[in-house]
Amino acid sequence: MTNTRIARVFHWLLGKPAPDEVQIDAALAAFTDPDADALELIRHLVGVLRPQDRRENGASERYAAMLSRLEYDSALCAAFRGHVVHFLATRRLLTFFTDSGILPGTGFFSEWWRILGNRLLPEAPDERRLKDCLHVIYDRSDDWRWLEAIPAGHSQRFWALIAPADALRSIDWRSIQEQILDSVLLLAHRVSGLGVEGELMRAAPDFDDHTPRFISLSAEALDFVNAFRATLDDAGQEADDGSQLLVIADQCRDTLQRIRKRALTVGTSLHLTYILTRSEQSLERLHELVAILTAGQQAATRAEALAAWAEFARAAFLAENRRNSLRFYMAQLSRLLAVRVTENAARSGEHYICDTPDQYRGMWRSAAGAGVLIAGMALLKIFVGGLHAPLFVEAFLFSMIYGLGFVTIYLLGMTVATKQPAMTAQTLAGLLGDLKPTRGADLERMVDVIAAVSRSQLAAIGGNVMVALPVALAVGFGLSQLFGTPLIAPEKGVRLLADLDVVGWALPHAAIAGFYLFLSGLISGYFDNRAAYAEIGPRLGRLPWLQRLAGKEGAGRVGTYIQDRLGGIMGNFLFGCMLGSTGVIGIILGLPLDIRHIAFASANLGYAVNGFQFALPLTAILWGALGIALIGLTNLAVSFWLAMRTALKARNIQFEHWGPLLKAIGQRLRRQPRSFLLPPRPAAKAETGG
Repeated sequence: MTNTRIARVFHWLLGKPAPDEVQIDAALAAFTDPDADALELIRHLVGVLRPQDRRENGASERYAAMLSRLEYDSALCAAFRGHVVHFLATRRLLTFFTDSGILPGTGFFSEWWRILGNRLLPEAPDERRLKDCLHVIYDRSDDWRWLEAIPAGHSQRFWALIAPADALRSIDWRSIQEQILDSVLLLAHRVSGLGVEGELMRAAPDFDDHTPRFISLSAEALDFVNAFRATLDDAGQEADDGSQLLVIADQCRDTLQRIRKRALTVGTSLHLTYILTRSEQSLERLHELVAILTAGQQAATRAEALAAWAEFARAAFLAENRRNSLRFYMAQLSRLLAVRVTENAARSGEHYICDTPDQYRGMWRSAAGAGVLIAGMALLKIFVGGLHAPLFVEAFLFSMIYGLGFVTIYLLGMTVATKQPAMTAQTLAGLLGDLKPTRGADLERMVDVIAAVSRSQLAAIGGNVMVALPVALAVGFGLSQLFGTPLIAPEKGVRLLADLDVVGWALPHAAIAGFYLFLSGLISGYFDNRAAYAEIGPRLGRLPWLQRLAGKEGAGRVGTYIQDRLGGIMGNFLFGCMLGSTGVIGIILGLPLDIRHIAFASANLGYAVNGFQFALPLTAILWGALGIALIGLTNLAVSFWLAMRTALKARNIQFEHWGPLLKAIGQRLRRQPRSFLLPPRPAAKAETGG
């Protein structure tokens, strides 16, 4: 029992009303004054209903008590209704109906600056507009939290009290209906303007064939509005049910969805995604308003009208309260492009999954090749660190070693183990969205993919670590013998070992590297999308100097090669820059910032052993090996968790069936533990349907 309920029981036993009920009764009683300011009355009532702090959860109970009081006292309810309806009727509702909960027409950056400016200098509300009045009434930035917790049934009861059937012919309600009709026209005109939007024509070459749909939307909306107004003037006329208008609106929405699907293949831009989302939101709002108008005209569908209005008003109120939230706005915008970016990463993730023995052996070979290069990159970084160059120069050189090294590894078709989780998480998220836990075949397919990801990841780690470490030992020993002096000074060896100490900063630094791995996956997806949308390949192929150098066909092949690999090149290069500059940034800021990466950690252990002339105690080597293992685990866990979380949010997936999935994984581990380490034999693969 909540504290609120306990207090009410206590006051009931004493024969006294609870303090909440006293405040609600007083706030409602003020509505009986016909000369009172409706805005202040509503604002005060909301203040009574509002929780005093986030931990309190009695808002729904107070809201229910308010409804019960109004339902019990018909005279009070009539006075309350009169104030609220007159308040709505005397406000400008157009922007509330057409803009609340819809992306603004100003664009991404203009709205971003508006929100930032509003933080510094709040806007002066225009109390003639309902949108602005909502910010006066719900004047706390977190009011949406308790509003969202109020049950939908309570909202329907509230609007049933405000809009009884016998009151809908009043002058005030006629004013509200007129503004809804104007909003229908404005929304239709807004979407019709897309017929000449150059961005859509660029995204869909056949968009001209669909332009008549958008043009006819305005004309049909005008016919609907005129017919509806005639019905309001003469109740004997048959009302337009809006079916023809909604058919055209659905056709427009189908066109926009086709463009969105095409964008998943040919790429998108922030502007295009913004236009598509805002237009789809406008069409959805058009549907809602037409449903409210038409259902309200018939007694048989009055309950539907109330439900539609309650749902619309609730969503609009919540959106208005969060209109100046930079966090909410950024979350909206990040989701616009996240699906496209993660789709690219998901396609890359499929290449990191080994299903067959040949693919498994190929993963070992590609990871081993990367291990050789990583050992060389680690040695170069040690040499550059020994130069004691100025910080900016050191950061630049470290970034080039990492960045160009990773790009070389990528272009040679080799594999860095830690790049896998950020990519494979996108693939797994896509499968989770389609998973039906009641179907055994779906669960088995999912477990097959998880097992394949597991053995692929282990193969890549094994190839990187088991090659980078011995190569570092061999290179260090060989160069020391060649030059006749130790390649790694003992003091440097001590520092390299300290970098692997798990009770120091090794694991937090590994988490930073894991975060960068996650970012590099998003960067790769972004540039893959950009390359497809901007048609980088064909444009490079048309460069005159490249055509003179490589010929027309050769220039085309170069353009295609770069377009197909631009995401990987930029993701790897910028990932290297992040790794190379973090330590220097930490020095400048005086913060313990740095990175630890499993493959480089294994190479550094090899060079540390060289620094001690192979006289390092076994316990120190084992402690360093433990550090490498935990650094790798942290790298993989952080990048995988962030990538999975982002992919699920981007696809709006709320997966709630972890129990059956974990049970299926456990059963597979007991039956076929080998499948998580090695690829299935051909016969076994046939049996599992893999």
